[in-house]
Amino acid sequence: MLFNSLVFLIFGSLFFLLLPFINKQNNNIRWSFFTFASFIFYGWWDWRFLFLIIGSGLIDFFAGKLIIKYPGKRTLFLVASLMGNLGSLAAFKYSAFISENIQKLVGNFGIEINLQNHIPEFMYILPVGISFYTFQSMSYTIDIYRGRLKPTKNIMQFFAYLSLFPQLVAGPIVRAKDLLPQLKRVRPVSQQESWNGLYLILIGYFKKVVLADNIAPLVNYAFSDVNTSTSTVYWWVVMIGFAFQIYFDFSGYSDIARGMAKWMGMHYRINFNHPYISTSLKEFWTRWHISLSTWFKDYVYIPLGGSRKGRFRSHVNMWITMIISGLWHGASWTFIMWGALHAFYLSLERILKLNILFKRFYLGKWVALIFVAFQVLIAWVFFRAETFDQAFSIIYNMIAVNNILDFGDTESFNLALVYIITGLIIEMYFFLNLKRIKIFNSNVKSKLQIVQFVILILAIVFLRGHGEQFIYFQF
Repeated sequence: MLFNSLVFLIFGSLFFLLLPFINKQNNNIRWSFFTFASFIFYGWWDWRFLFLIIGSGLIDFFAGKLIIKYPGKRTLFLVASLMGNLGSLAAFKYSAFISENIQKLVGNFGIEINLQNHIPEFMYILPVGISFYTFQSMSYTIDIYRGRLKPTKNIMQFFAYLSLFPQLVAGPIVRAKDLLPQLKRVRPVSQQESWNGLYLILIGYFKKVVLADNIAPLVNYAFSDVNTSTSTVYWWVVMIGFAFQIYFDFSGYSDIARGMAKWMGMHYRINFNHPYISTSLKEFWTRWHISLSTWFKDYVYIPLGGSRKGRFRSHVNMWITMIISGLWHGASWTFIMWGALHAFYLSLERILKLNILFKRFYLGKWVALIFVAFQVLIAWVFFRAETFDQAFSIIYNMIAVNNILDFGDTESFNLALVYIITGLIIEMYFFLNLKRIKIFNSNVKSKLQIVQFVILILAIVFLRGHGEQFIYFQF
């Protein structure tokens, strides 16, 4: 069920109409209602994949309880939890990729095998959001193992946490220590919180259906055939377009999820914080997909040793973490390359101390911002490309000065350029945050907010692009 669909509008309306009545009931009824509604939301794609969430949830619910009950065997139960979650990921997301590469590897030695023919057909269907809810479920048992969380005794509370629909299929990844306590209590939603929730939802839909979906045709057209144009300007605009498309698409989803959580009396932490204003790659990863980057930091980088075992080891740990992050995004060598490239950037930044270097000269901050943007855009090529040949062809066109005015499909180019510029202006507006300007009193601010709401609604209705699935659903 897509946020930008009519069926979700009906589903969401019914859910929030019933919510005040449900909140008056006991916790078991509330948690059951949240779980049932979330299962309907997820099962709308394919009800069979509900068994994956249920299976993953049952493993982690009981593993959490057993870790506390039998402390001498706590590691065994943690391993069982990790194997259950990572096993489902490996089966549905990576089995074809692994078998294909094994075939190629042994083929180099003259051995012919066909592992892919032995993979069941249903395992070629990637369950929506499997990477998100498995990571969310794993963090529950890991935190219990580390002594940072007490397991919940109520299975419905656990499933309400694991499957709550706003963040279920594309994040943000919400930790159990943050959400489980919020599920225990019914917190009245103030009028201000309701307005803030509405504001986040409208901003999220605007980012998705107006900005991302109107930039998408140019990006899709360009990547459908990299020989469309060899123009340097064209490909830079395409890649800037993709950078904004994926940002507005994904941050838009996160905003909608956070807005609906506010309507439910809950709080999700911010997931995107203006990443393209970063003046270092380290800063970029504190601003981009924050819930995932902190997940990898807490559950991969630090357990590997972090920076505690010397400078060289910290680089190795960081490379492992970034490559795993790339693989998390997709079963393809291009995603691994994307992660490795970011690891290279981060290592280079640490070794050369670029953040200090740029501060030493006039306009160094702006040079750093442009340099980071250049690095991120080159990496996005591998993220979006389907093959290395396609990626290298695009990068060559970006670097070589060719056919400057050859824009391919001029109509989609011009339209996308308008929305890219619009997106840039709006992003700067949100970053500057006019609410902080003290010359406006509260009455003026309220009127300005109403004007913003009206403009956003009109834009969502009349300027929406062709409905595209959220990009991160494929992960």
